[in-house]
Amino acid sequence: MGRGKVQLKRIENKINRQVTFSKRRLGLLKKAHEISVLCDAEVALIVFNTKGKLFEYSSDPCMERILERYERYSYAERQLVGVDQQSSGDWNLERAKLTARMEVLQRNIRHFKGEDLDVLSSKELQKLEQQLDSALKQIRTRKNQLMYESILELQKKDKALQEQNNVLSRKVKEKEKALAQQAQWEQQNHDVDNTCVLLPQPLQPFNIGGSNRARIDGGDNEGTPTQPQANTLLPPWMLRPQN
Repeated sequence: MGRGKVQLKRIENKINRQVTFSKRRLGLLKKAHEISVLCDAEVALIVFNTKGKLFEYSSDPCMERILERYERYSYAERQLVGVDQQSSGDWNLERAKLTARMEVLQRNIRHFKGEDLDVLSSKELQKLEQQLDSALKQIRTRKNQLMYESILELQKKDKALQEQNNVLSRKVKEKEKALAQQAQWEQQNHDVDNTCVLLPQPLQPFNIGGSNRARIDGGDNEGTPTQPQANTLLPPWMLRPQN
């Protein structure tokens, strides 16, 4: 038969209660010692019986050291709990403030859009009008500034394009001038080549003696063809008759 489950309640019999206390106390001290040895844990056990007698066990030779550590841990735990509670309260207060601020901003936005104006008084409407006028002035100032900056940027771009156009125009003129010089030089070379190609014509054969001899004899021989005169190209001194 197995051991039955023991019902946990106060033992009414005084003797049985003292015997059970003694047994369970020894077992509890044994378990505390075992866990301190096996698990290398710091264990402190304090037990008071019904008459106020103290029974204790400490894994450390000095029980006060473990108790001081327990006090520090308990104090830090209490402080942490208090900070958490205080932080929770602060967060709730901050959330309420932010919620109210958000509602005010949303209401102002509706007023700026021209909505929910019935609830405003004349002074509030006048203040709203002043705020809108101030906002419009700031908007116009910012718009004029942006337009002025845009104009300056366009002027810079126009100046840069003009400079680039001038540079390109100079390059085109230089290129045209170089092409004209090259064409003139080629024309001159072509004329020189044509001049070199034209060679002098060969001189026609001529007969100086036959022509003079015919003149001296006083007439032409019939039946003998006369040689053509080709002395027109010779100077006069070469045409003197031979003796």
